[in-house]
Amino acid sequence: MEKKTVSYATKLAFGIGATGEAATNWIFNALTFFFYNQILGLSGTLTAAAVTIGIASDAITDPLMGSISDRWRSKLGRRHPFMFAAPLPLVITIYLIFNPPADIQGIELFLWFTVFLVLMRICSTLFAVPHLAMGAELSSEYIERTRIMSYNNVFTYIGVIIMHCAVWFVVFPSFDNGRMTQEAYNPVVYFCISLVMICMLLSAYATRNQIQKMAQAPDDLPPFSLKQLFADIFKTFGNKNYRYLLLGLFSLSITIGTHETLSLYMATFYWEFTDEQIGWLILGNVFGYAIGFAATAKVHQIIEKRWAIILGAAGLSIAWSSAVTLRLFDLAPANTTWTLVSFVVLFGIIASACGSVLNISVMSALADIADEHEAETGRRQEGIFYSARTFFAKVTNGIGHVVAGIALDIIEFPQGVAASEIHPDKIYALGIIDGPFAMIWGLIAAALYGGYKLDQKRHAEIRQKLEASKESKNIENTN
Repeated sequence: MEKKTVSYATKLAFGIGATGEAATNWIFNALTFFFYNQILGLSGTLTAAAVTIGIASDAITDPLMGSISDRWRSKLGRRHPFMFAAPLPLVITIYLIFNPPADIQGIELFLWFTVFLVLMRICSTLFAVPHLAMGAELSSEYIERTRIMSYNNVFTYIGVIIMHCAVWFVVFPSFDNGRMTQEAYNPVVYFCISLVMICMLLSAYATRNQIQKMAQAPDDLPPFSLKQLFADIFKTFGNKNYRYLLLGLFSLSITIGTHETLSLYMATFYWEFTDEQIGWLILGNVFGYAIGFAATAKVHQIIEKRWAIILGAAGLSIAWSSAVTLRLFDLAPANTTWTLVSFVVLFGIIASACGSVLNISVMSALADIADEHEAETGRRQEGIFYSARTFFAKVTNGIGHVVAGIALDIIEFPQGVAASEIHPDKIYALGIIDGPFAMIWGLIAAALYGGYKLDQKRHAEIRQKLEASKESKNIENTN
């Protein structure tokens, strides 16, 4: 029987795993680049290179994990063995990234950062890919999938909010100039790894009652091999709708990578915010994410997922860069003022709401594409679709980190210097990178997303075909 509705308890259990993922991604995106460049003194180019190598390692591990979990057979099903195995090695690598030996610098520091960042990405993939694939398997209904992915999305943002508030309201203010003090980062790490362990293990444990209800590895699915892995990936790229989602993601991730790399630089040097003011910027995420969580399923009942994706990408790109761009034209409030905080938060609400709708819509659309793939090939392979998508996101996000890191070196942005001592031309150049440059790539992404054409009518036809195929097989097995 087709699975339609999913209990709130299951949605919550699935969603909380995303909080652990979000804590990992937050500490990586928000702090690691700044920590190695501004605190430890590693050059922007080498810091960006380490980040890119770490992300590029997902070129192997993401589709590998997707293909393996699609084929895995055990009492714990296809996804749960990896979800239980990932948290412990993941938290060890996070600790080691922020605690390099005190006497290394330059190339040695770069190698330390690179090695443990690669290991962290591998451990993160071990949980993230099976977790997302499990979410796609919980229901086969068009709108219910959107609701399930809404829970994943909102718990992702809960993880972001928890980490942000802990760092900017509790940890950093307890130190003198905490963000520039190396000792302030260890309490952040301890809090992060505790959150990761609790949320990931709780999600895996609380969803174990769904194992028997989810699809098992198909009997006709060939055994895992590298040749078969590349064949699976090639087949996913053969899906036109999937290709357009990836092309849009490629461009959008440059925008995201650039903004994430420079976010703390902008708050510290461009806006000259205090720790407390940086903490209150989270209001943009809180209200924006809440709007996206509440609205996306209703939006999909009014307009197709395709238009939700296009408009979400355009709104995110424009709103995310607007405050910075307006400052370039002297149209923003004065630095360090609470009026400026409110100004930035306003645009943050719009950007976060659009980003939330976009993320939920894409995740839901991927499950629909997995249905389309099954109807065409007879194989159910959510893992390979979600892993290829997460790989693409990470690699292109890495490009954004590289662009930002090289740009910092090109403009010769200083290390360990107060904002008041930096030449205004360098601050202006920083704004160009985080403003107009980052926005352009997001608008290109919105145009590329327009190639996605799988609507609700077509999906209903696909589901009818799949159900008819299942009934036919059941009749054959009965006879």
